[in-house]
Amino acid sequence: MVSAAFADRPLKKLCLFDVDGTLTPARQGVSQEMLDTLAALRKKLVVGFVGGSDLVKITEQLQVGNANILEQFDYAFAENGLTAYKLGKELPSQSFIQYVGEERYKELVKFILHYIADLDIPIKRGTFIEFRRGMINVSPIGRNATIQERHEFEAYDLKHGIRKKMVELLKEKFPDYGLTYSIGGQISFDVFPNGWDKTFALGRVEDEQFEEIHFFGDKTYKGGNDYEIFSDPRTIGHTVASPADTIRLVNELFLKD
Repeated sequence: MVSAAFADRPLKKLCLFDVDGTLTPARQGVSQEMLDTLAALRKKLVVGFVGGSDLVKITEQLQVGNANILEQFDYAFAENGLTAYKLGKELPSQSFIQYVGEERYKELVKFILHYIADLDIPIKRGTFIEFRRGMINVSPIGRNATIQERHEFEAYDLKHGIRKKMVELLKEKFPDYGLTYSIGGQISFDVFPNGWDKTFALGRVEDEQFEEIHFFGDKTYKGGNDYEIFSDPRTIGHTVASPADTIRLVNELFLKD
């Protein structure tokens, strides 16, 4: 039985959406068609997003004009749900640095930066490690790459397995850290404590006892950053190929009547 907060929704269900590649093209803005689709969906059931980036970056992608994205979604889960909002109100947060500890964190960062410095790839830009509240994001090319450079690196990485090799080495080098390495997006991978993947967000909604939780994501394969929540027994997972595919699927499942 869902709470009074969502009593106005005819369906006692929750739809959670990945951001990059699902609601928006990677690191780009949302379309008006997507916003209209989500607004129509929200009249029927509860809607939320769950992304690996911090709330500032997700807001850049999902906000249009002066709209407040915390008012456009019932649940807002940034950094896999470690930063979380329900109906615009912030829920308690968690911290990666508290989990790992400063000394062990320094060892990890030192190793990553040395490895990237010696890595022979066509180009490197800037911001190779981005520190977030619940994880670090590691990018061999650097997060300051342009959209064109991102596309080129993604193709290069598919061929040469740069991120995959780096992840395997980190697992080998730091086996006792209790960390998960998740490749997502075009140019980077996330590093976070075991269990702090997108399934972390599911624990935030347990109190509502939804009849069904649907998750939509594009990186749902093993090793992708949507895999854990997509394959979790608490969700009904849907793989999408693009934002247009998300709109089509949402219409098919919930809005065609």
